[in-house]
Amino acid sequence: MKRALGIVATGIVVMVVALLAAGGAPKRAADGLLGAGLAVSWAVPVLRILADAAAVATGGAVLAVVLFLPAKDGKLGNKAIRACQDAALAAGIWAVASIGGLIATATVILGIPLSHLAEHAEPAGQLSQVRALAVAVVLTAVLAVILSGTKTLRTARLAAVLTIAALIGPLLTGHGAIDRTSLWSVLATASLVVHVVAATAWIGGLGAVLRYTRSREAVELFSTLAFVCAVTIGTTGLLTAEIHLGGRQDGWGLITQWVTTGYGVLVLGKTLAFALLVFIGWLHRRSTIPRVATGDPGAFRQLAVLELAVMAGTIGLAVALSRTP
Repeated sequence: MKRALGIVATGIVVMVVALLAAGGAPKRAADGLLGAGLAVSWAVPVLRILADAAAVATGGAVLAVVLFLPAKDGKLGNKAIRACQDAALAAGIWAVASIGGLIATATVILGIPLSHLAEHAEPAGQLSQVRALAVAVVLTAVLAVILSGTKTLRTARLAAVLTIAALIGPLLTGHGAIDRTSLWSVLATASLVVHVVAATAWIGGLGAVLRYTRSREAVELFSTLAFVCAVTIGTTGLLTAEIHLGGRQDGWGLITQWVTTGYGVLVLGKTLAFALLVFIGWLHRRSTIPRVATGDPGAFRQLAVLELAVMAGTIGLAVALSRTP
């Protein structure tokens, strides 16, 4: 638990520093305007990263049940059932963080104090971001209930589908979803969806292997999955960043703007973090996987903890990117 809290704290610190450095940090309302207040404005990204961390934990535990922990005649074993219970708890945290994010987001967008939100419930309910978060809340709450009673592989697979659905909803109202009639917008949104699902599988899968099983079979299967996820994340990440940086209109924006704009600097930071993760993955293949194969499962743990900390930092950068113009 202490390790998990430390990893989440790493992501929050990176997010705060990135927002301050790139110009996406919340600012006080102009004189004469009420505004939501700095505390509520900062609550939006903090609750977002908490929801993302809970989503990763949920997805990782479910992935472990579906892929890494064997089921006998479709019935889950003790480890798999424990993973489902962990996933149910994480889904509950995800739902609570999403509720908080929904309230804070509505307050910030409407530019009103939190105490006045009840008076503006109708316009708040019309906001696409609020509606997407409301759907996520419902899905994650249902997911928590289903996972708490999951005993079969079929139900676990249903939970995996619900997890993906809950991940996708809020993504449809981000940077790339503003102009739904634009081909580039559709491409950016689709790329972001694939990017987030792959990242959840990679990060959550690593945490799941570390927590539930470090058998040779599980580690080798995760290594293959991680390679596929890394290729997918690298491709979709660069594509999405280039579209948002205006490369389709002003030349290769990813090259010309990643050191001249706040958004571009964050893209550069995330790219460097991704390169570090690829290097760590290479070390896993070169060193730890052969040691696990010889009966030393502890070799995987040390490098995996470092990898999770770097991954937490990339999540922090991703949240900061979503809040940076």
